[in-house]
Amino acid sequence: MRTDLIRKTALTAAGLAFTGGAIAGPVTTAFAAPSTDKPTTSASQGDRKHGERELGVRYEAQPNFFYCGPAATRNALSVQGKDINVDAMAKEMGTTEAGTNSINDITPVLNKETGKDVYRSVEISTPKADDKQTDKLRADVVRTVDDGRAVVANIAGTATDTDGNTHSFEGGHYISVIGYRDGGKVVTIADSADPNMASYRMSVDNLADWIATRGYSAN
Repeated sequence: MRTDLIRKTALTAAGLAFTGGAIAGPVTTAFAAPSTDKPTTSASQGDRKHGERELGVRYEAQPNFFYCGPAATRNALSVQGKDINVDAMAKEMGTTEAGTNSINDITPVLNKETGKDVYRSVEISTPKADDKQTDKLRADVVRTVDDGRAVVANIAGTATDTDGNTHSFEGGHYISVIGYRDGGKVVTIADSADPNMASYRMSVDNLADWIATRGYSAN
């Protein structure tokens, strides 16, 4: 039986219009995260004592409007030095022009590349995340990133980052969470939709509400 978690997640025309039109990709670039007072350039340079860590990701933009699931997964796996072809992952996920159906199609691919039962799917089934769900997301991000892995999240709707920029994907989208600061209260996102906005930060509260009705894959 389908649940709200298992909703179609194609990147819609509205989302493409918001991010500046069709994606001419893939575009590849290596980065750790947005600039900070203490920049991080690799997965080994996290500062857990001060409540922050960011992983080095070899970013690629998605090559078309419906590959956000495979692209987010590829970017997430790149923090471990893996370079998996997005077409191969799309085939495994059952990705079509309607998108990748749910986070439950992402988790098995992550586990295939990282080890049995390393990742699990977590659902936020409510229309808005409550405090318990948000606290769990924060703990899951911190634990996963501290283990040198990225989180993949299925989001929908509009959310605002810490710079005040809005990101709108009304039809659904997938992103990678590659770091955190302030003990996980703020997270760093790698977004395959637009190479001009490849990475940004967002409060974990906003991210939790962005994921609401869908889910994420974490340790």
